[in-house]
Amino acid sequence: MPVIEPLSRESLPQYADQFALIEGAMGFVPTSLLTMARVPALFEGFAGLAFAVNTIGEIDRELFQLVAHVASRAAGCRYCQAHTAAAEAHGGADPAKIEAVWEFETDGRFTEAERAALRLARDAAQVPNLTTGEHFTALAEHYTEKQILNLVACISLFGFLNRWNDTMATALEPEPLAFASAHLADQGWKPGKHGPGDER
Repeated sequence: MPVIEPLSRESLPQYADQFALIEGAMGFVPTSLLTMARVPALFEGFAGLAFAVNTIGEIDRELFQLVAHVASRAAGCRYCQAHTAAAEAHGGADPAKIEAVWEFETDGRFTEAERAALRLARDAAQVPNLTTGEHFTALAEHYTEKQILNLVACISLFGFLNRWNDTMATALEPEPLAFASAHLADQGWKPGKHGPGDER
């Protein structure tokens, strides 16, 4: 059960254009945004940051979502794990690769470039942060400085979302809940406080 109930989408006509863009990209409008919209400056500030991070365009969408997913898993946010996996699939990624992402170090579906990025995501999302100079040495073999900044921006954006949604017990929407239940449960994912039964 969420800590604070989200507003309805219909009650926020001023954000109809933003919601349409988000729905086109993700397949749904996140409940987290409907809660943030209770404070318009918060919603608008977050939406601006998210738009900026999502449109840097230095890394492809599949890698962006994989990085977001691994960072969210390392941080323990089940809501964002479901979201990033479902968004990845909505964008056309192979569900089997999404299922295997936590095994990126050894799974043959992942390139060395992807491994360097996902290693950064996993270790940067830890508390305390576990990144070292070695992470950036490995990244420099595959990515430009702008691409590395894009990766760090993605991880940092989801750092906010992980804390927000885990703290607020944001309820999962039907689409990501169904996808995660079908494709992430074998890796130990459960909806917990984000699901209909509020199983913590």
